[in-house]
Amino acid sequence: MFPVRCFSCGKPIGAVYEEYKQRSDKGEDKKKILKDLGVERYCCKAIFLGNVELIDTVGKFKKS
Repeated sequence: MFPVRCFSCGKPIGAVYEEYKQRSDKGEDKKKILKDLGVERYCCKAIFLGNVELIDTVGKFKKS
């Protein structure tokens, strides 16, 4: 799950994640995407570039 706000600065970043995901899946340069979306701070960029979708993997395990 992608965070709604940046952990460091508090800037709302969750609203642009879907567009970022779509464009990066098409093979567009990630640096250009972030610049177009207005993500300029290093802390916010780190969240986008370091995010790993694990919800499908975790969903396979059942509660004990």
